[in-house]
Amino acid sequence: MATIDVLNTTGEKVAQAELADEIFAVTVKPSVIHQVVTAQLAARRAGSAAVKRRSDVKGSTRKLYRQKGTGRARKGDIKSPLLRGGGVVFGPSPRSYEKKVPKKVRKLALKMALSSKLQENDLLVIDNMEMERIKTKDFVEIINALDADNALIITSVKNENLECSSRNVPNIKVMRTEGLNVYDILKHRKLVLLKGSIEGIEGRLLQ
Repeated sequence: MATIDVLNTTGEKVAQAELADEIFAVTVKPSVIHQVVTAQLAARRAGSAAVKRRSDVKGSTRKLYRQKGTGRARKGDIKSPLLRGGGVVFGPSPRSYEKKVPKKVRKLALKMALSSKLQENDLLVIDNMEMERIKTKDFVEIINALDADNALIITSVKNENLECSSRNVPNIKVMRTEGLNVYDILKHRKLVLLKGSIEGIEGRLLQ
């Protein structure tokens, strides 16, 4: 098993933690990560764009004028797509952009994302990040001490003071273990794990 230094909020080493090779020492394959990230971003799309078809437009179905004898082009009712205010022919309809990815592939991509952070020395383990009060200034001091101004912070349980203190800091996101995902790991330069979250990650990915 790989070992990593455990730091306190001032950046000093206080202990060491073991990381499971099955999660943090996986060979990284960009194609697998790309597949999962693409599916994740596609699932965020609303897919709610829609237009009114000819049958959806309010109006009479009466023929506007007789078929022949006027010298004008024949014309149907006022809801015709050729007329202003009529229906739309080839506009978008509500749809789902969801892409199905096997559960095993999603798990594998998450392991690869975690492994990539460890391999690039962008993974930090912190013993504790309890804050006595909700104060952005105090949180920024901790982030500066850890040199993690662009980071995803993973906690094992709800930490309201930490979550509220960090929400106005750009490039910082605090997330609980159950919400950990490939896109957010790769989006942020540093991955900061509170020591208690390692057990939750291993419990989730070693099942």
